[in-house]
Amino acid sequence: MKQLLQNLRTGETVVAEVPIPTPRSGTALVCSAISLVSPGTERMVVEFAGKSLVNKARARPDLVRQALDKARREGVLNTLEAVSNRLDQPMPLGYSSAGTIFALGEKMQGFRVGQRVACAGGGYAVHAEYTVVPRNLLTILPDEVDFESAAFVTLGAIALHGFRLAEASIGERIAVIGLGLLGLLTVGIARAASCQVLGIDLDPWRVELASAMGADIAVLRDRAESVVAAFTHGLGCDAVLICADSITNDPVELAGEISRDRARVVAVGAVGLNLPRKIYYQKELTFINSRSYGPGRYDPSYEENGHDYPFGYIRWTEGRNLEAFVELLASRRIAVQPLITHRYPIEQAPAAYDLISRRIKNTSLGVLLTYSDKTASDLQKALATQTQTTPGETIPGEKPDQSPLPAVSIRPEKCQLGVLGAGNFATTVLLPALSSHPNLELVGIASASGLSAQHAAERFGFQYSTGDETQIFNDPAINTVAILTRHNLHARQVLSSLRAGKHVFCEKPLAIQEEELDELAEVITGIDGSGTSERGTSDSQPTGSVLTSPLVMVGFNRRFSPMGQRLKAFLETRQEPLVAHYRVNAGYLPLTHWLHDPEQGGGRLIGEGCHFIDFLTFLVGSPPSSVSAIALPDSGRYQEDNLILTLNFPDDSIGVILYLANGDKAFPKERIEVFTNGSVALLDDFRSLEMVRSGHREALRARLRQDKGHRSAWEAFVNAILSGGPPPIPYHHLLGVSRAAIAAQNSLRSGERCRVSS
Repeated sequence: MKQLLQNLRTGETVVAEVPIPTPRSGTALVCSAISLVSPGTERMVVEFAGKSLVNKARARPDLVRQALDKARREGVLNTLEAVSNRLDQPMPLGYSSAGTIFALGEKMQGFRVGQRVACAGGGYAVHAEYTVVPRNLLTILPDEVDFESAAFVTLGAIALHGFRLAEASIGERIAVIGLGLLGLLTVGIARAASCQVLGIDLDPWRVELASAMGADIAVLRDRAESVVAAFTHGLGCDAVLICADSITNDPVELAGEISRDRARVVAVGAVGLNLPRKIYYQKELTFINSRSYGPGRYDPSYEENGHDYPFGYIRWTEGRNLEAFVELLASRRIAVQPLITHRYPIEQAPAAYDLISRRIKNTSLGVLLTYSDKTASDLQKALATQTQTTPGETIPGEKPDQSPLPAVSIRPEKCQLGVLGAGNFATTVLLPALSSHPNLELVGIASASGLSAQHAAERFGFQYSTGDETQIFNDPAINTVAILTRHNLHARQVLSSLRAGKHVFCEKPLAIQEEELDELAEVITGIDGSGTSERGTSDSQPTGSVLTSPLVMVGFNRRFSPMGQRLKAFLETRQEPLVAHYRVNAGYLPLTHWLHDPEQGGGRLIGEGCHFIDFLTFLVGSPPSSVSAIALPDSGRYQEDNLILTLNFPDDSIGVILYLANGDKAFPKERIEVFTNGSVALLDDFRSLEMVRSGHREALRARLRQDKGHRSAWEAFVNAILSGGPPPIPYHHLLGVSRAAIAAQNSLRSGERCRVSS
């Protein structure tokens, strides 16, 4: 399918061919008919992308500070690679569109295939032939509303939310400063609410257009103060909505001058916010920043997971504002056709951005992108071409069968890799480490959005990209699958890969639920009676032995790091238990981050804490036998992520992990101290290692790059597949660490020490 993308490195706006995305639970696949170009927000993105690297840094000093902190922690080379990767990521443009539902994910009651809908949301209602949109950002269209009008739904909801914040009532006098697309929609909404409206702008053409949208009076900026006196009988406006797009403070100053005593000023557009104290103090004005299109905006629980707010407590949510604007269109109380100045087919979309960024001298306002009509058969043909699988071979979402694991090719010549997930970790850490591996053939990569997979395929040299994970499972040219998706998908995708006869690398965690882990354990250890998983039954299986089942690996990379390996060798001669203290300055994550979501991320203890449990398991040589956990109070700011874990091991060793979110990210992240048998070792953030024994001190340091073992872990995994060797991480370690993380969370909730089942 065609999609409009912005390259942040070069500033180029391009129409690219990308895979059709796959609707997940709580979303719909929508075939676009019309999408609206935002002349404000999208122009700012395009202009930022066109800046030089130096000017980008000047525009975003906050990001420069983050880069400098990262360089101090992880090294200059790691930071340069991370910055380069960020700039290399294509940015999807657009956030308001209309089209027809072509497919539904689970939990989409109330919607059906074939319905006409309006779509909202950055990253969802993008400029593309097909989009995947969550249920709370979809609004069903009545027959009276055409697609062109419906494409204005997001900007209409933004204007409507700003108007609601003004608390204006019938007959009140409202001023709208800035008569761009947002301001003119606000004028129309205020007139529909029976308010008297004054429009103010710098552009004579827009001032004239405001009258067509229902403004009682519309004037140029230099006449505003004098006209307001007559318009309000000398009293001032009851409310002022600032819809301008300006870096200056003039709109805020003007709003103060033309407001009545104790009026409300609402900033809907992006303007300077230095409030002139004298006028705002004397009139006791209320100033409000409008947050986009209503309650629910920026809340993943609402936007991504579909959890609505109670109607009786929050009347006008984001989704209800979208519905209300569509109702205004249907009742003809507001018309947007006068605002449309240009239409471009999606193939010519870059010309639309030349227009709104003023590279082409022309008067523009409502710029629409149009899409050719599609039928269900068109979609099926496109998907068949995209996935290259036999129609009907696999039903998306179908549970894997319970038959014994198939045997795999013994000692293949190469690992033919398929990847699930193309997010930030995949593109910044793992794929750069794998792309030059001589024994890896990069075959296919899948992501739900399709776009990230397409970009990763082009950047790292995969043979194809897809928006459908089943292609990776079904492709006979793939013998190894890397799972780099969100945590809730790991267990299911590991089982699907194994059932398809693929070797599996799963980025941690292996599972986030105990039931999932039990199911995986039966398959991995072969206790289901199939006799096909012999590989996992012995930790001492000699290299070159016959493989009878797929190989499983989890991305516990720290045990493969050069300094981690050196530390392990230093401890090999110990004759007594060790005590290890592992401090992790994990840094704060907003409560809305998906990792905190128990259904998606499993929480930080299971989602990331397993890394540190594994490293101590590696140093000791066996998983913990019991674990206890305590935490600081969350106090409404944290989510069980200021923790102290105490691990007891079978040989009486003790490990203590301090996992902390209340520190400063500028400070190094990880520090491990080990005491045993007259020896002391200190590993500081995998950049320096100090070992002391019998008065002899040995120190190692990596100055330019932090190496946490990602590439070495894959070297071990690939070698095991090609040589027929045992798993690089013993299966009882993989399962034991996963069980210990879940047990630690149970201990945190129960307040009791929990045993880790073997």
